[in-house]
Amino acid sequence: MKLSRSFYDRPTLDVARGLIGKVLVHVRRGVRTSGVIVEVEAYIGESDPACHAAPGPTRRNGPLYGAPGHAYVYLNYGIHCLVNVVTEAQGSPAAVLVRALTPLEGIDIMRRRRARAMKGRRRLSAAALADDDLCRGPGNVTMAMGITLAENRVDLSGDRLFVEDRDIHAGPIVWGPRIGIRVGVDRPWRAYAKGCPAVSKTQGLKP
Repeated sequence: MKLSRSFYDRPTLDVARGLIGKVLVHVRRGVRTSGVIVEVEAYIGESDPACHAAPGPTRRNGPLYGAPGHAYVYLNYGIHCLVNVVTEAQGSPAAVLVRALTPLEGIDIMRRRRARAMKGRRRLSAAALADDDLCRGPGNVTMAMGITLAENRVDLSGDRLFVEDRDIHAGPIVWGPRIGIRVGVDRPWRAYAKGCPAVSKTQGLKP
C-alpha cells in the first residue's frame, strides 16, 4: 500500500522512524526497482546547521519549504544525487534523507547501473558487488535506483517515485549521530535497522 500524504505531514523524527522497513519504489522507462529502507537521516529546519534550509529559502532548497510528501533530490558535491522525502507542514523546511536500502526488485538492473558508473578495475568490482552493497550509502541508492535530478519535486503519491508499506519488519531501530557532515554532528538524527548488513559501516554509534 502506497503511503498517504498524511504519513509525511508529521514531525520529521516520527517520519524517519516510520520509514524504516518501508519500501522505496522507482519506475523509470517502464523499469521498476525497489528496496527496503533500512537507514535514514533527518534534517530539520533553519536552526539545523546541516539542513539545506539553514541559510533560509533559496532556489535550490525550495522543495523543503513545500508541501510534505514530495521528493527533494539534489546533487551532492557535484557528484552524486541524493534523495530525500519532504516532511512536516508547508513552510516548515524539513526532510528525511534515504541513506540505505536492502534491494528487493530489479537487483540485476541495480548492479548494471552501478557497474556503468564505474571505470576500469572499479567497473569490474562493481559488477561483482553483493546485493547488500548495492544501495549502501545515499549516492549508491540513487545510482542503483536510477533516481536523478529529474525526480526533484516529484509527488510521492504518484506512480513514478513513491514509498509503500508492505508490512516488512526490518528489525529494531537504532538512533545515532548523522554521518558524512561537518556541522550538526551532535544531533542523533540518524535511524537504522540494527544488524542489517546494508547499513553504513560506521563505528561508535549510540544504541
